Amino acid sequence: MISIRPALAIVAIAVTGFIAAATPPAVFARDSLGVYADWAVFRDMNVPRCYAIARANPPVRESEKQRDYTPYISIGTWPERSVRNQLHLRLSRKLAPNRQIRLAIGSRRFNLTGGGGDAWAQNPAMDAAIIAAMRSATRLSVTATDASGKRFTNRYTLEGAATAIDAATLGCSPRSLQQAQSQN
Repeated sequence: MISIRPALAIVAIAVTGFIAAATPPAVFARDSLGVYADWAVFRDMNVPRCYAIARANPPVRESEKQRDYTPYISIGTWPERSVRNQLHLRLSRKLAPNRQIRLAIGSRRFNLTGGGGDAWAQNPAMDAAIIAAMRSATRLSVTATDASGKRFTNRYTLEGAATAIDAATLGCSPRSLQQAQSQN
């Protein structure tokens, strides 16, 4: 299985405008597949790829209001590359090198990999475990250390996440892709 985590980061950066405005710019997302509570789903036939995406909750603490980036979470599928349900997090701050990035979903904890302002699961098995945990939880948080040595946390609501992830997977099924191509 080919990992496309760096490509996902570029894609996710392109949709930051969607997250900031909470509306999908047509130039970034070719097909809107739906909105499910705090999550939106898109398909880009140019790649092809489908992804569920949500922005982070507003900062809770004063110390968390500092942001280098607009934080969001996305779960992407690239059918031609045999990649399904791959996690990507754009964090709110530039990360300190070689520091722990900790994802908490309910009682489950995961040590992620990453750099710059991005984080991913360490492997496809961890992606699968994270998606499974997301399906039964209501909240998710990721905690890391920024480039200045300060700890920070980004929080997400998972309402609608399972449905959005399923919609993204279905949106990139062979039948759905064939139908979308015939409409263009």
